[in-house]
Amino acid sequence: MTHRHFPVRPNLVQLKHQAKELLRQLHAEDPFAIADFTELFQSRKVAGQAKLADAQFLLARIYGLPSWPRLVVACHLTHAIWQDDRVTVKKLLLENPKLIFEDARGVEGNWGRPMSYAATVGRDEIVRMCFDLGAEDVQFAFERACLQGRLATAELLSELGGSPRRGAVMGPCETLNAEGLKFLLEHGAEFCDESGDRLAPVGMILQTYCRSPKGKHGCLELAARQGIHLPDSPVFGMHRGRIDLLEACLARDPGMLSRTFTHREIFPDDLGCSSDETLALCGTPLGGGTLLHMAIDYDEVEIFDWLLDHGASPNARDSVNGSNETGHTPLFNAVVCQTAATNLRNDDYFARKLLDHGADTQIRASLSKALRFVEDESLHTYHQVTALEWGREFHDQQWVNRDVLKLLASIQVFTEP
Repeated sequence: MTHRHFPVRPNLVQLKHQAKELLRQLHAEDPFAIADFTELFQSRKVAGQAKLADAQFLLARIYGLPSWPRLVVACHLTHAIWQDDRVTVKKLLLENPKLIFEDARGVEGNWGRPMSYAATVGRDEIVRMCFDLGAEDVQFAFERACLQGRLATAELLSELGGSPRRGAVMGPCETLNAEGLKFLLEHGAEFCDESGDRLAPVGMILQTYCRSPKGKHGCLELAARQGIHLPDSPVFGMHRGRIDLLEACLARDPGMLSRTFTHREIFPDDLGCSSDETLALCGTPLGGGTLLHMAIDYDEVEIFDWLLDHGASPNARDSVNGSNETGHTPLFNAVVCQTAATNLRNDDYFARKLLDHGADTQIRASLSKALRFVEDESLHTYHQVTALEWGREFHDQQWVNRDVLKLLASIQVFTEP
C-alpha cells in the first residue's frame, strides 16, 4: 500500500479534498489507487462502486491511521492545541480518555502524545491540564520543550518531574536551539550523547539538517565552554559566525579567500563527525568548496557579504578530487541548498549578490549528490551542467530554490540571441 507522511498540522479541509480526489481516481480505475484499494479491502468491495466513506478509510490507512474518524479527531485535537483552545482539548480528551496515551496525530512520531505535542509548541496550560488528566509522558514532553527552546514550558515540566537524561543535549544540538541547550546544561545535563560521547553533540551541530546561524553559533560557544577545543581555522571562523576570527585568519593567510577546504576540514572526525560523508547534510556538495560556497548553504549572510567585500571570487570552483577544472561555483550552491529544503530561505539574495560581483552563469560543472533521510537516497550524477541546468535537473525539487531558478532562467532568455 502507498504510504504518506501525516502532517504535523493536519488540515481536515485539505484531507477531505484528498479523499474526494481518491474516490475519483478509484472510479477512473487509476492503477495505483486500485492497487491500494484491493490490498485494503481484499476483494470485499469493488473499486468502481466505492463510496466516499471507502475512500476516506483508504486515505486514513495510507497516512497510517486506523480509521477516518481517528483522522478527524487528530485534526481537531492538533488544531485546538495550536490555537491554545483548552476547552476543545479537554472536551476531546474527556470524550475519549485513551487519547491522552496516544500520539496526538494518531500515528507514531516525534511530536508525541497530547501533552508532548502541547509542550513542543509551548502551550503551558494545556500541558498542565493533560498532566492533571493523567498524562504520563512528562519526560518526553520535557525533552520536546528543551529541543524547541520552550524554556517556560521546560521549567513547568521540570516541576512536574521532568529532568535531563544522558544524551538529552542531542535534541537542541539537532535543532540548533542554543537556548534549549543552555537550559539543559544549567539544569545539570551532561554534554554528551546517550553513550557518554562528548564529541557527538558537536558532530550533530556541524552536520544537522537545520539552518539557524545564530543558533549554531550559540551552540558552538556553549560547546567551547564545556571544554571542547574548536580549531582556529577559517572553516571554524565560519561555523562560529566569527568575522573577527576570519579577519585574523586572513591576516595570517592572504590566500584564504581562494582556498578550498576538504570535507574533513569542514566536518572533522576528531569533533564527532561521521565517516559517512553523506551524513553531513547539505544541498550542493560543500567538500572541496571555498568559504563562499559554505556561507550560502549555512545562510551566513553577514559572512557572505564580508567575503565578497574582501575579494572572494564568485566564480571560484570547488576542488573535488583535487581538481578545480570541472568544479562548481557558489552559484550552484545558491540553486540547490539546505535552506530551500527547510523553507528557511526562498529568495534570490545570494544569487543576485553573486551576479552583481560578476558570477558567470555559463560555467559548467560535473557533480554527484546523494541525499539522506529522503525517499530516494541513491547517488545521482550530473555531467557538465550549468547552475540553471543543475537546478532544473536535480532529482529532488524540494531542494531547489525556485526564486534563484527563475532569476537564472530570465538571464538566459535575456542573453540568448
